[in-house]
Amino acid sequence: MTTLDSNERPTNSTAAKSASASSRVATDKIRFVTATRLDAAAFFASTALGKSLQFYRTFPRGQAIELRLFPNNTESLSACYNKAIEESGDDPAILIFVHDDVFLNDFYWAQHLLDGLKAFDIVGLAGNRRRAPGQASWMFLDDAFNRDDDANLTGVIGHGQGFPELIELSFYGAPGQQVKLLDGVFLAVRSRDLVRSGARFDPRFQFHFYDLDFCRQAELCGLRMGTWAISAIHASPGRLGVDAWRAAYMTYLEKYGESLPRVL
Repeated sequence: MTTLDSNERPTNSTAAKSASASSRVATDKIRFVTATRLDAAAFFASTALGKSLQFYRTFPRGQAIELRLFPNNTESLSACYNKAIEESGDDPAILIFVHDDVFLNDFYWAQHLLDGLKAFDIVGLAGNRRRAPGQASWMFLDDAFNRDDDANLTGVIGHGQGFPELIELSFYGAPGQQVKLLDGVFLAVRSRDLVRSGARFDPRFQFHFYDLDFCRQAELCGLRMGTWAISAIHASPGRLGVDAWRAAYMTYLEKYGESLPRVL
């Protein structure tokens, strides 16, 4: 486990003391959980998340921040994430399951995250307020990638190689809304809620549909999910439609007894 925490330093600035008092840090540790094909050194040197986390070794002050890194990874995301959940049984924390190609562009992401976890049990960046039969992703209704109505979508994610190299700002709808499905690029939850409820990632879903399935399992366990305003940029557009994705889609439909939706 890599620790990215820092101790709050004393200051004589009245304004700084006031700001520190008004933005309380969590008693919970925040633990990023991510898997990468790279070794640890290359992760910090070249991945979006690795570069971002280096700036949060000293900020926010007083907040314990850790990293559960799966380097040189060949296992599925579900296997890695479940391992991190089991490890947290004796070492609880707020777990952030996040892809290694995500830039954190929010100086106050920790405070925003804590605010989000006051409103919801599981927090993400983008999601869907409903779930349709045979849905092919949190945003698309079928394997022809017909997007759901904007009225059902919520959240904001940037796309590109960082800031200001922003290719697109995807605004799906105002964040802070309860949802049925969340994008798996960023999922945050208190470990004790997962341990208590038994919610886990299904190992049948290695890199695709693990997020949709996890959201359905979380709902069955009584966990409330919602989007929150946390600024992040995803450096990858995803790999929807490839053979591995289609195989996982069929497994997902079979698990829930659903059929391919009709494309109109």
